[in-house]
Amino acid sequence: MTSPTSLREITVLGVGGLSEQAAKRIPGSFTLARIARGDPALVTPGMASSVRGIANFGGVNAALIDALPNLEIIASFGVGYDSVDARHAATRGVMVTNTPDVLTEEVADTALGLLINTVRELPLAEAYLRAGRWEREGAYPLTGATLRGRRAGIFGMGRIGQAIARRLEAFGLSVAYHNRRQVEGLAYDYHPTLVSLAEAVDTLISVVPGGASTLKAVDMTVLKALGPNGVFVNIGRGTTVDEAALAKALADGTILAAGLDVFADEPRVPKALLDLPNASLLPHVGSASVHTRNAMADLVADNLESWFTKGRAITAVPETADVKPKGR
Repeated sequence: MTSPTSLREITVLGVGGLSEQAAKRIPGSFTLARIARGDPALVTPGMASSVRGIANFGGVNAALIDALPNLEIIASFGVGYDSVDARHAATRGVMVTNTPDVLTEEVADTALGLLINTVRELPLAEAYLRAGRWEREGAYPLTGATLRGRRAGIFGMGRIGQAIARRLEAFGLSVAYHNRRQVEGLAYDYHPTLVSLAEAVDTLISVVPGGASTLKAVDMTVLKALGPNGVFVNIGRGTTVDEAALAKALADGTILAAGLDVFADEPRVPKALLDLPNASLLPHVGSASVHTRNAMADLVADNLESWFTKGRAITAVPETADVKPKGR
């Protein structure tokens, strides 16, 4: 273990655009080196020999891990860590951490806001007012959709999914869910497949992380099961949705509307979605408040400090839960 006073001797590599809070915290304890993106070609010989930790804001693949022979920990910014090859890190004895819990409530708030925007067309109503149409043309048309009487399904009943479920219950909606496995102690109806969940509800909220197991999981089969009164909200990862199928389903009435905070190739959003009036779109702002992003950055720094001073991580991801500090 390292004493807090000698952390300065440890080099941490900042990958990508560090947040303002991370750029304050990490150099306050460690020696900070930086590269613009997770490209091993950007690693200098000095970095290769000195870097023992990574503060990840831009992606860490297997090649970058292999380019840093003394690497011990990757502290990743965000609850999702699909930008990190955690399985490869585990084979190298490298700890990987993420930032759960501190963003749960903010993202759940955003999910409900996006749902309301989608169902009640609030962004369109505001644009109507700002364009002077209220004064010229009269009241904004009545919305065909409402939250009243809706049945909600959550795809991914983890921390954020459960926080969304609590909010939905407060709005008077019934809740069901699909997970890889049933969550012990939850009273919500569990569906063993995503299609059966979509068939049982008319409002589907996706909260699952990215990765091969969820790639395009929400496809045309799921959307058809959701039905013509269906509303789809995605607050998880854009890769979990077949965006071409979603655009078609919205255009031809297979489902009623969609609210999206995430996209498969951010920041590029398919024109087919941009052109649809029944798609409410946000630029990945689920956790984007100063309060929450600062808390996430602090947890990145806290994980690094805990690893090097106490020999343990605060929020290890499952793939590296058994990784121990090198030399111990």
